[in-house]
Amino acid sequence: MDLHPGEEIVFEGHPSWRGVLSFYAKGLGIALAIGLIVYFAVDPGPGIGAFAAVMVVVILVGLIKRMATRYAITTERLNIRTGILSKHVQQTNIDRVQNVNTEQTVMDRILRVGAVDFDTAGTDDSDFTFRGVSNPSGIVAAVDRAQRIHRRELEDDAGAGGRPPQSL
Repeated sequence: MDLHPGEEIVFEGHPSWRGVLSFYAKGLGIALAIGLIVYFAVDPGPGIGAFAAVMVVVILVGLIKRMATRYAITTERLNIRTGILSKHVQQTNIDRVQNVNTEQTVMDRILRVGAVDFDTAGTDDSDFTFRGVSNPSGIVAAVDRAQRIHRRELEDDAGAGGRPPQSL
């Protein structure tokens, strides 16, 4: 992520490895089901092989999903970047963030991870969520800190005789 002049990173990271554990648990269930079906329908050898093959795929997909997702909070923007070969970047100005909500399922609470959902001004259909992050309340605090820094910078610019920059 290229920073604008004067822009500072407040938070940057990936989903927590603990956030991927629930994905692995579901994958384990699917791998067990497939392995048992093949084990009893065909033969024990291919059943064990099918279980192992599905688990390898699940582990690789979880690892790639985690490493290919990057979250950033700066004094000016929120940014979500996903993808390895093709990239998808989702970004919004920090002053457009109106509400920040956290959600933790029972499994998330056990794993000490959660999702942080950002409601932004003027967008109803956009899903702007940091998923699987450790310490969701820390993310909320980072957004609050970034908004306060941004407001202070706007006030300093206005107090220096200039008008606050207009957002597009």
